Amino acid sequence: MAIVPGPETGISPPPAPAFAAKRRGRMPRWALLTIVIVLIVAGMANMGVVLSFGLGPLGIAIGLAAAVLPVPVLVACFMWLDRFEPEPKHYLVLTFLWGAFVATSVAYWTNTGASNLLPDALVGVLVAPFIEEIMKAAFPLAVLWFRREKISGFTDAIVYCGLSAVGFAMVENILYLGGHGFASSYEQYGPASGVASVFALFLARIFMSGFAHPLFTAMTGIGIGFAARASQTWVRVLAPLPGLILAMMLHGAWNLMALLSADRGPYVFLYGYVAVMVPIFLGMAGLALWLRAHEGRLAVRMLPVYAAAGWMSPPEVAAMATLSGRHAARTWARRVAGEPGRRAMKEFQAAATRLAIVRDNLDRGLDTYTAADEHQMLQRIVNARNVYAARDPQMPQAFWDGNAYHITFPDGQTRVVGPPAEPVVPLPIQLSPVGVHY
Repeated sequence: MAIVPGPETGISPPPAPAFAAKRRGRMPRWALLTIVIVLIVAGMANMGVVLSFGLGPLGIAIGLAAAVLPVPVLVACFMWLDRFEPEPKHYLVLTFLWGAFVATSVAYWTNTGASNLLPDALVGVLVAPFIEEIMKAAFPLAVLWFRREKISGFTDAIVYCGLSAVGFAMVENILYLGGHGFASSYEQYGPASGVASVFALFLARIFMSGFAHPLFTAMTGIGIGFAARASQTWVRVLAPLPGLILAMMLHGAWNLMALLSADRGPYVFLYGYVAVMVPIFLGMAGLALWLRAHEGRLAVRMLPVYAAAGWMSPPEVAAMATLSGRHAARTWARRVAGEPGRRAMKEFQAAATRLAIVRDNLDRGLDTYTAADEHQMLQRIVNARNVYAARDPQMPQAFWDGNAYHITFPDGQTRVVGPPAEPVVPLPIQLSPVGVHY
């Protein structure tokens, strides 16, 4: 019977740097979630009152029906971006609800108060971008400061900020489509005019510019990503500021184009849209895809040290590089161990990706994780491997010792075979403590 590495075997992971042994103090998880949930409930009540008195039942229904249409598409895009190392679902839901109700509530009353003191143009260009971008980014920033292990890099930060912006845009679109679109035209010219106004606003605000709010706030996400990977305190504090300022500038420029278009003709907005905003959006989309692939590259870069220590085999590491490789590994695991095998391989991949992030943080001297987190991920890997390893009837009995394979050939002889230059994937086999390196 093969021995699988684990705490009971005495096999240790590669040594972690001594300076990463402690984790900084932080707010308890229950305290942060309680505060956020209370604020979200208050924001829901506030926006419920605002929408009820401002739009009426029919306006709310029409505005909601139109505003919610792009939400599944945008949320699906961010969830797809987050597939390598998915974030906790409850944090993502809270992020969306924060943007939808807390950020919109504060922004609504701030903009309303400012409009009583300043011209609408100044409110749109200066006040609205300032308060809206701060509020959309507030919860992702709180996660960074108080639960920093939840944001491991740029992709996580962009996903958090993007989902907050999607929630914000949804409620804002209910206000515009149900109020400025349907309710105002319905009162003056009847239902046909109201529907026509909603359709026109839908084309402008959702079909053409549904990406605007997520694009603006994603700039803050880049700054938060820098902060999450910084080892110096002053960088953690200051890194989000350039991204936040850039988000405000893009938001203000967008609103300015809309104002100039209303004053001088639609060509101003169309020129700015095609020449400025679309290239920025395409550039940001390309950057997000590159950052997404970085998590796969990070696994391939950080995990070989564990293969050399005998915790996993080289093919398992190689299969982590791409989503297609991960899918192939899950398909293989389901073939040899059924549905429990597929779930176990999925768990292995999640734990291995998190292990790569933990190891990267430890090597960089960050205090986000500790050696205990590393051991926890290794235990998850061991438990997952036990479900599917060495169950493929098409493979001979084989062990990986950290340096080479010990393969039992048909003649009954066990021979030592070195790993090929390009690992064949997937090939999860049993592991042996023989020859393990520390």
